[in-house]
Amino acid sequence: MNAAHREFAQRLGYAGLIPFVLGCALIWLIGDRDLDQHAFVSLALSAYAGLVIAFLGGIHWGLSFAHGLPGRQPLAWGVGAALLGWLGVLMAPYAGLAWHGAVLIACYGVDRRVYPQLGAGDWLTLRFRLTAVAALSCFLAAAGS
Repeated sequence: MNAAHREFAQRLGYAGLIPFVLGCALIWLIGDRDLDQHAFVSLALSAYAGLVIAFLGGIHWGLSFAHGLPGRQPLAWGVGAALLGWLGVLMAPYAGLAWHGAVLIACYGVDRRVYPQLGAGDWLTLRFRLTAVAALSCFLAAAGS
């Protein structure tokens, strides 16, 4: 991958944090003043976190296919991550957002073990940064829910 492509991917990754940070901030700013808006923002953040978790699982499918890996683990983790993300959306916001934060960290843990084997180890620094901000945003939003 050339440097321009890598830089663009990094910028998109950081842009993907906007809904996490904004959602967290809005949950705290709205507080208990408007319960309908609070519920909407909580659900929006939870749904976005669930989508991101499903995306992180899907990366394992792509890497598995790209490298022709015969194992079932990347495929199973891809579906498992999506199901874990979906489960968090079904929970009450205070629990679901905390769940999403924990699952984001678990996704990073899996990626840290698997990415080097799949030739994607160079992305772990970015993955750590993105995970730290996203998970912290979910935990703080859960505390504000």
